[in-house]
Amino acid sequence: MKENKYDNPSFFDQYEKMLRSQIGLEGAGEWHTLKNMLPDFQGKDVLDLGCGFGWHCRYAIENGAQSVIGIDLSERMLAKAQEINSLKGIFYERKALEDIDYPAEKFDLILSSLTLHYIESFDTIVQHIYKWLSPGGSFVFSVEHPVFTAEGGQDWVYDKDGQKICWPVDRYFIEGKRNTTFLGENVIKYHRTLTSYLNTLLKAGFKIKEVIEPEPGQEMLKEIPEMKEELRRPMMLIISAVK
Repeated sequence: MKENKYDNPSFFDQYEKMLRSQIGLEGAGEWHTLKNMLPDFQGKDVLDLGCGFGWHCRYAIENGAQSVIGIDLSERMLAKAQEINSLKGIFYERKALEDIDYPAEKFDLILSSLTLHYIESFDTIVQHIYKWLSPGGSFVFSVEHPVFTAEGGQDWVYDKDGQKICWPVDRYFIEGKRNTTFLGENVIKYHRTLTSYLNTLLKAGFKIKEVIEPEPGQEMLKEIPEMKEELRRPMMLIISAVK
């Protein structure tokens, strides 16, 4: 996670062009699933790990959260968050997730969107999250699906005419670093199996509430034809757990 591509001007410019960056949560293919997995925000203290432009922070405050801390390593990300999603009760902090620390039982809800596959030690961050949550608190997060991260190249297999044949899955049980390409740049991600995600949570003391491999919503499938390709393999995994 300490690799910070998002402060690279050309990389950031490409990220700003993504639909989820331009219109917020409704532009994220998984949002229609994720929002139904989130608990009631009323009066809660929330931590957003890898907050990006702060869309989830805004959603939390607008739905009754008492306070939200959004953490991100990117100065450009947080500057944009301050510009478009700066509401009373939201506090942004520029830190690597590996370096943050909070008192025990400080938060009622900790969420993270498509960030934790950049963290080398999932075990460590889960232990910290468990400590920071109050009893009965929720941890809801999305990551790239293990089927999506396993092979590492994160691209389709094509035929001689350039048509997509299938999605490659290889080295599934060999966990660890993957060098992949995202928005034209080499980016380091960490692959782990579904077993690892679930068992790490259980060993830390969490009760798993829900596990979903989200499909794009019907409206998005209608409006964006290429979204139909997302039905050919899972791209994301969303897990809800309770302390």
